[in-house]
Amino acid sequence: MSHQHFSEQSGERHHFETLAIHAGNTADPLTGAVVPPIYQVSTYKQDGVGGLRGGYEYSRSANPTRTALEENLAALEGGRRGLAFASGLAAEDCLLRTLLAPGDHVVIPNDAYGGTFRLFAKVFSRWNIDFSVADTSDPAAVRAALTPRTKAIWVETPSNPLLGITDIAGLAGIARTAGVKLVVDNTFASPYLQQPLALGADVVVHSTTKYMGGHSDVVGGALVVDDLELAEELAYHQNAMGAIAGPFDAWLVLRGIKTLAVRMDRHSENATRIAEMLTQHPRVSKVLYPGLPDHPGHQVAAKQMKAFGGMISFQVTDGEEAAVEVCDRTKIFTLGESLGGVESLIEHPGRMTHASAAGSPLEVPADLIRLSVGIESVDNLLADLKQALG
Repeated sequence: MSHQHFSEQSGERHHFETLAIHAGNTADPLTGAVVPPIYQVSTYKQDGVGGLRGGYEYSRSANPTRTALEENLAALEGGRRGLAFASGLAAEDCLLRTLLAPGDHVVIPNDAYGGTFRLFAKVFSRWNIDFSVADTSDPAAVRAALTPRTKAIWVETPSNPLLGITDIAGLAGIARTAGVKLVVDNTFASPYLQQPLALGADVVVHSTTKYMGGHSDVVGGALVVDDLELAEELAYHQNAMGAIAGPFDAWLVLRGIKTLAVRMDRHSENATRIAEMLTQHPRVSKVLYPGLPDHPGHQVAAKQMKAFGGMISFQVTDGEEAAVEVCDRTKIFTLGESLGGVESLIEHPGRMTHASAAGSPLEVPADLIRLSVGIESVDNLLADLKQALG
């Protein structure tokens, strides 16, 4: 059952929290189980040659558990088609190989996930795919970076790890005028806080490992689009290249999404309190959080986001070694890569998630600390950071 069918049943528009729980989550017709089964199966019995039940023939091409997740993803992002992958980078790889050919060019942000930069700089560059780096919060900089060979503008907002904000609707206008695709990585915001397709983006990318899964127990990725012709091209490449989400992983992401709205509310509330504390701390030189009124992207974020999310970065006054020491001293914040889980994480981007960007225009400050603020008691989190900062 698609999300459109689900919405049509009751004759009214369903809100996000309702879609998160019900879209794609059809009760099992055999038993009435309210949770979609894990179809841990590779192939399907055919009723005569080519006689497929529900269109299923082989689980790389389609699997009912993955279908449930893909319908849910489409509903949450307000798109017409969702595609689920083995990881966020697998989703990005499929998208880029669908959109691009040797000789093409992409504009990428000057602040982005290190793995995304590595994919462009180390992998696609070998296939004669060129890229230019631009500050995507500055429309003039994006326009200046466009070339006759440009096929896509890539955006993260909020960005990783410097929490930069890009005006999605503004860049969508630039992309339309230039005849290129606007791709928005929506991992930090999640579809609960921000829906790029409604703002004019062509493709939404997610690492579903993060807020969508929400429990640090699954690796996955997703693409969501509104253009059905592009959707068919992406689905063709998804099947041809094969980096699909397995059924159990799809089930875990689908399970995580059911609580996405309530989790994001708490992530955002906790992060706001922590960002405000950090701005007052004598050992902190700068706090990067779009919810702070003095953040350069605050007004744009307030316009296009429901709340400001659970990610905070900050710089310390005493340099790189001091930043590393703070990361080592926390007791509740776990030192680890990734983000978006119910538990709070702390990391040093320069030596961890963004080491692949060292020496590039995307290199991050050495004294930077990144927090993924969880949903624990905010009083405990505040106390932990204060003792770690000393």
